[in-house]
Amino acid sequence: MNTERFLPINLYEARKRGWDEVEIIIITGDAYVDHPSFGASVIGRYLEYFGFRVGIIPQPNWKNKESFKVLGRPKLFFGITAGSVDSMVANYTPNKFRRKEDAYTEGGVPGKRPDRATIVYANFVHEIFPDVPIILGGIEASLRRFSHYDFWDDKVRHSILLDSRAKIIVYGMGEKQTLQIAKMLSEERSWYEIYQIPGIVFSLSEKEFESFMKDKEYILLPSFEEVSQDKDRYYDFQKLLLEGMKKRKILVQKDGKRFIVQNPPPTYTSQDLDLIYSLPFMRLPHPSYKEKIPAFETVKTSIVSHRGCFGSCTFCSLNLHQGWQVISRTERSILEEVYRLTRHKEFKGTISDVGGPTANMYKLRCKIHNVPGSCPERDCLFPDVCKYLEIDHSAQINLLRKIKEIEKVKHVFIASGIRYDIALKDEEYIREIIREGYIGGHLSTAPEHVKGHVLEIMKKPKFEVYERFVEAFEKNLKKYGKELYIIPYFISAHPGATIKDAWDLAMYVKGLGHYLEQIQDYTPLPLTPASCSFYTEYHTLRKEKIYVAKTYEERRLQRALVQHKDKKNREFLIKNKRKIPFPLEKLLG
Repeated sequence: MNTERFLPINLYEARKRGWDEVEIIIITGDAYVDHPSFGASVIGRYLEYFGFRVGIIPQPNWKNKESFKVLGRPKLFFGITAGSVDSMVANYTPNKFRRKEDAYTEGGVPGKRPDRATIVYANFVHEIFPDVPIILGGIEASLRRFSHYDFWDDKVRHSILLDSRAKIIVYGMGEKQTLQIAKMLSEERSWYEIYQIPGIVFSLSEKEFESFMKDKEYILLPSFEEVSQDKDRYYDFQKLLLEGMKKRKILVQKDGKRFIVQNPPPTYTSQDLDLIYSLPFMRLPHPSYKEKIPAFETVKTSIVSHRGCFGSCTFCSLNLHQGWQVISRTERSILEEVYRLTRHKEFKGTISDVGGPTANMYKLRCKIHNVPGSCPERDCLFPDVCKYLEIDHSAQINLLRKIKEIEKVKHVFIASGIRYDIALKDEEYIREIIREGYIGGHLSTAPEHVKGHVLEIMKKPKFEVYERFVEAFEKNLKKYGKELYIIPYFISAHPGATIKDAWDLAMYVKGLGHYLEQIQDYTPLPLTPASCSFYTEYHTLRKEKIYVAKTYEERRLQRALVQHKDKKNREFLIKNKRKIPFPLEKLLG
C-alpha cells in the first residue's frame, strides 16, 4: 500500500517521510480524500506547499482517546473541522431523524462523525494535549462563530469558540488565514499579533478587550444574553451581522465576561485560487480505505472554476462562508488541471462538472465593486439582476470549448447548475450550452418555490422569471433537436410557506407530469437569515410576522403534498385529509 504521496495519517507514515514530528495536525469528520473538493485536504496541501509538516486524522473514534494520538503531539497547533458538512446536517434529516448514510464516510456508513463534531474533537484534544492551541475551521465552525439559533436544540447557543475552548475560528475557505497563523506561531509571535489576521474570530476578556480594541472601529452586536432571551434582539443581531459583513467591518459580541471579535474577511485573487488548485492532489481516497466514499464518486472528475456567489438566498450559507463576490481562476490554470486529470487513472473521458456554487457565474464581475461606498446593500440578484453586474458568458463558453479540444476529453458538463435569471440576460449562452452538449441529459435549476411572497422571503427571483427561462430553453431544444430536461429544485416548508402555498406548489409539480425527487425539506442553517425567520417568525426583509411551519406534522404535510405520488406520502395525506382544506382527490386522482 503506497501512502507516501498522501499526507500522513499516522506516525508510521510520517516517519516514512523522514519526519520525527508533525507541525500541524488536521482533525476532520470526513474520510481522507486527497481531492480539491475536500476542505481538510486543501488546507493540508496548502500548508505543505509552504513548507509545513502536516498530518491528517480522519474521523477519529471519539469513544477512544488513543485515536487522537496517532500522529503524536503537533509542534504548532491542531486544526479541527467537522468536515465538508455541518455534523448535525450530516447526521440528521431535516425532520431530526438519524440519517442512514454519510456520503463522506467509507461505504457511506453512518455514525463515524459525532454530533457537534467540532466541539467533541476539541474537548478530546484539550484533555490529551491541554497546552496545544486549537484552531477551528470548516462550515460548522464558520456558521457558528457568533451566538446562533440551533435548530436541533431549538435554542440560541453560544459561539462555538466558547463551547470548544478553541483559540481561533478561521471562517470562510481559510487557506490564507491558516497559513498566516502557522507562520506566526512558528516565529513565536504573540497572540495579540496573530489576532490582527483577517478572516478570523477570537475571544478576549474584558480587560484584554479594552486594551486590544482601543482606537479600533467596530460594530457591537447585541449580546448573547440579549439574543438568547429576546427574539426581537435576535432579529436585530442578524441584520447587524449581515450589514457589518457586507461593509467589511470588525464585529464584536459580548457573551458573559468574554468578547467575541470577528475581523473582516481576507481578499482572495485569481492567482490565489490558481495556486490552490495546482497543488499535487492525488484525487483519490487514502489507500487504507477498501470501500468507496460516495461523496468522492460524485466529484472525482469535477473542476472548480470559481468561488463565491452573487446571490443572497436567505436559506443558503454560501455568501456567509465563501463571500458575496465571485473570484474566478484563470483559464490557463483550469486547462492545466484538466490536462493533469486526463492523465489520471480514474479518468474515463468525462469532465463531470466545471463550475462552482453556480456554474454560470464564472468570470462575471460587478462594475462598481471596488468603488468605496458605492453599493452598501450588495444584493446583486435581488429583486432583479443589478445593472452594474456585467453579464458576459463568453469566458465560460471559450473555456468549455478549449476543454473539449484537450486530448482524451470526450464530454464536459456543467452539472453544478446555473442561475436562470442571469442566463436569461444572455440567450446566446442558453443556445450554446444546448447546442454544444454541455448538459448531461438534464439541467439543474433552483426556482425553490412558485409563490411570490415565499420567494421574497428567500430573496429569489419571481417565478415568472423561471417560466421565461423554461420557455427560452425549450424553444432552443426544439431548434436544435435535443432531448434534454430541466430539473427544478424546490424547498418545502420554508418560513412563510403555508399549507395553501404547499398546495399550489404541489399542483404545479403535478402539471409537470413526472415525479420530482429534488424536493428538499427546509433546514434552518445556523446564522442564515432564513433560520432567523424560522426562530423569530419574522420576514427576512422586515420585522413583519409570517407563518412558519415548525411541527413535524406541518412540515411533513407540506412535503407530502409536493411529492404526492410517493406511496407513503399518499397514505399520509389520506390519513390527514381533514387538515387539508382543498379537494385532495384533485391532486391524487
